[in-house]
Amino acid sequence: MSRRSAAIKRVPPQDPVYDSQLVSRFVNRMMQRGKKSTAQNLFYSALTLIQEKTAQEPLDIFNKAVKNVTPLVEVKARRVGGSTYQVPVEVKSSRGVALATQWIITNSRKRGGRSFAERLSAELIDASNGAGASVKKRDDTHKMAEANKAFAHYRY
Repeated sequence: MSRRSAAIKRVPPQDPVYDSQLVSRFVNRMMQRGKKSTAQNLFYSALTLIQEKTAQEPLDIFNKAVKNVTPLVEVKARRVGGSTYQVPVEVKSSRGVALATQWIITNSRKRGGRSFAERLSAELIDASNGAGASVKKRDDTHKMAEANKAFAHYRY
Protein backbone atom coordinates (compact mmCIF):
# COMPACT_ATOMS: atom_id res chain seq x y z
CA MET A 1 0.00 0.00 0.00
CA SER A 2 1.19 3.50 -0.80
CA ARG A 3 2.58 5.53 2.07
CA ARG A 4 1.95 8.81 0.32
CA SER A 5 -0.88 11.07 1.38
CA ALA A 6 -4.06 11.09 -0.65
CA ALA A 7 -4.02 13.14 -3.83
CA ILE A 8 -5.55 16.60 -3.60
CA LYS A 9 -8.74 16.94 -5.64
CA ARG A 10 -8.33 19.56 -8.33
CA VAL A 11 -11.46 21.51 -9.14
CA PRO A 12 -11.78 22.76 -12.72
CA PRO A 13 -12.75 26.42 -13.15
CA GLN A 14 -16.44 27.05 -13.72
CA ASP A 15 -17.85 27.27 -17.21
CA PRO A 16 -17.76 30.82 -18.66
CA VAL A 17 -21.27 30.73 -20.19
CA TYR A 18 -23.39 28.81 -17.66
CA ASP A 19 -21.14 29.32 -14.61
CA SER A 20 -21.39 25.62 -13.81
CA GLN A 21 -18.65 23.26 -12.70
CA LEU A 22 -20.55 20.25 -14.05
CA VAL A 23 -20.60 21.77 -17.55
CA SER A 24 -16.87 22.43 -17.30
CA ARG A 25 -16.17 18.82 -16.30
CA PHE A 26 -18.41 17.56 -19.11
CA VAL A 27 -16.63 19.70 -21.72
CA ASN A 28 -13.24 18.52 -20.43
CA ARG A 29 -14.40 14.92 -20.81
CA MET A 30 -15.67 15.61 -24.35
CA MET A 31 -12.41 17.20 -25.43
CA GLN A 32 -10.20 15.28 -27.86
CA ARG A 33 -6.54 16.06 -28.57
CA GLY A 34 -6.63 19.15 -26.33
CA LYS A 35 -9.15 21.03 -28.47
CA LYS A 36 -11.21 22.61 -25.74
CA SER A 37 -12.76 25.40 -27.82
CA THR A 38 -14.07 22.83 -30.31
CA ALA A 39 -15.58 20.79 -27.47
CA GLN A 40 -17.17 23.92 -25.97
CA ASN A 41 -18.65 24.95 -29.33
CA LEU A 42 -20.11 21.46 -29.83
CA PHE A 43 -21.59 21.43 -26.31
CA TYR A 44 -23.12 24.91 -26.60
CA SER A 45 -24.60 24.12 -30.02
CA ALA A 46 -26.07 20.92 -28.56
CA LEU A 47 -27.70 22.99 -25.80
CA THR A 48 -29.16 25.43 -28.33
CA LEU A 49 -30.57 22.45 -30.25
CA ILE A 50 -32.14 21.20 -27.00
CA GLN A 51 -33.63 24.68 -26.50
CA GLU A 52 -35.16 24.56 -30.00
CA LYS A 53 -36.47 20.99 -29.72
CA THR A 54 -37.98 21.11 -26.23
CA ALA A 55 -38.58 24.83 -25.57
CA GLN A 56 -37.28 24.27 -22.02
CA GLU A 57 -34.21 25.50 -20.17
CA PRO A 58 -31.31 23.45 -21.68
CA LEU A 59 -29.19 23.50 -18.52
CA ASP A 60 -32.07 21.95 -16.53
CA ILE A 61 -32.39 19.17 -19.09
CA PHE A 62 -28.62 18.61 -18.99
CA ASN A 63 -28.60 18.41 -15.17
CA LYS A 64 -31.60 16.07 -15.17
CA ALA A 65 -29.95 13.84 -17.79
CA VAL A 66 -26.74 13.53 -15.75
CA LYS A 67 -28.80 12.82 -12.61
CA ASN A 68 -30.80 10.10 -14.39
CA VAL A 69 -27.68 8.38 -15.71
CA THR A 70 -25.63 8.54 -12.47
CA PRO A 71 -25.33 5.02 -10.98
CA LEU A 72 -25.72 4.32 -7.26
CA VAL A 73 -23.93 0.93 -7.20
CA GLU A 74 -21.42 -0.84 -9.41
CA VAL A 75 -19.59 -4.16 -9.36
CA LYS A 76 -15.86 -4.55 -8.82
CA ALA A 77 -13.88 -7.73 -9.35
CA ARG A 78 -12.46 -9.17 -6.14
CA ARG A 79 -10.20 -12.21 -6.13
CA VAL A 80 -10.76 -14.49 -3.14
CA GLY A 81 -9.17 -17.92 -2.82
CA GLY A 82 -8.45 -18.52 -6.48
CA SER A 83 -11.83 -17.40 -7.81
CA THR A 84 -12.97 -13.96 -8.87
CA TYR A 85 -16.24 -12.51 -7.55
CA GLN A 86 -18.16 -9.50 -8.83
CA VAL A 87 -18.70 -7.57 -5.60
CA PRO A 88 -21.34 -4.81 -5.52
CA VAL A 89 -19.94 -1.52 -4.18
CA GLU A 90 -21.64 1.82 -3.60
CA VAL A 91 -20.48 4.61 -5.90
CA LYS A 92 -19.22 7.93 -4.53
CA SER A 93 -21.01 10.95 -5.97
CA SER A 94 -17.95 12.26 -7.83
CA ARG A 95 -17.31 8.86 -9.45
CA GLY A 96 -21.01 8.52 -10.26
CA VAL A 97 -21.04 11.83 -12.13
CA ALA A 98 -17.80 10.87 -13.92
CA LEU A 99 -19.34 7.57 -15.04
CA ALA A 100 -22.55 9.32 -16.13
CA THR A 101 -20.71 11.88 -18.27
CA GLN A 102 -18.53 9.16 -19.77
CA TRP A 103 -21.55 7.02 -20.69
CA ILE A 104 -23.46 9.97 -22.18
CA ILE A 105 -20.50 10.98 -24.37
CA THR A 106 -19.68 7.45 -25.57
CA ASN A 107 -23.32 6.68 -26.38
CA SER A 108 -23.61 10.02 -28.20
CA ARG A 109 -20.60 9.10 -30.33
CA LYS A 110 -22.13 5.70 -31.19
CA ARG A 111 -25.52 7.20 -32.01
CA GLY A 112 -26.64 7.81 -35.57
CA GLY A 113 -27.06 11.39 -36.72
CA ARG A 114 -25.55 14.15 -38.76
CA SER A 115 -23.34 16.16 -36.44
CA PHE A 116 -22.05 15.39 -32.96
CA ALA A 117 -24.05 18.30 -31.55
CA GLU A 118 -27.28 16.73 -32.86
CA ARG A 119 -26.34 13.31 -31.47
CA LEU A 120 -25.38 14.77 -28.08
CA SER A 121 -28.59 16.80 -27.85
CA ALA A 122 -30.69 13.73 -28.72
CA GLU A 123 -28.88 11.62 -26.10
CA LEU A 124 -29.30 14.31 -23.43
CA ILE A 125 -33.02 14.66 -24.19
CA ASP A 126 -33.48 10.88 -24.06
CA ALA A 127 -31.52 10.63 -20.80
CA SER A 128 -33.54 13.42 -19.20
CA ASN A 129 -36.72 11.53 -20.14
CA GLY A 130 -35.36 8.31 -18.63
CA ALA A 131 -34.73 6.56 -21.95
CA GLY A 132 -31.75 6.03 -24.23
CA ALA A 133 -28.59 3.94 -24.20
CA SER A 134 -27.01 5.79 -21.26
CA VAL A 135 -29.93 5.09 -18.93
CA LYS A 136 -29.94 1.46 -20.13
CA LYS A 137 -26.25 1.21 -19.20
CA ARG A 138 -27.06 2.52 -15.70
CA ASP A 139 -29.92 0.00 -15.36
CA ASP A 140 -27.66 -2.84 -16.52
CA THR A 141 -25.07 -1.83 -13.92
CA HIS A 142 -27.72 -1.84 -11.19
CA LYS A 143 -29.04 -5.25 -12.34
CA MET A 144 -25.52 -6.67 -12.27
CA ALA A 145 -25.03 -5.40 -8.71
CA GLU A 146 -28.42 -6.82 -7.68
CA ALA A 147 -27.59 -10.22 -9.18
CA ASN A 148 -24.29 -10.37 -7.27
CA LYS A 149 -25.70 -9.18 -3.96
CA ALA A 150 -24.75 -12.55 -2.43
CA PHE A 151 -21.07 -11.57 -2.64
CA ALA A 152 -21.54 -8.26 -0.84
CA HIS A 153 -19.74 -9.60 2.24
CA TYR A 154 -16.48 -9.65 0.20
CA ARG A 155 -16.48 -5.87 0.20
CA TYR A 156 -13.17 -3.99 0.21
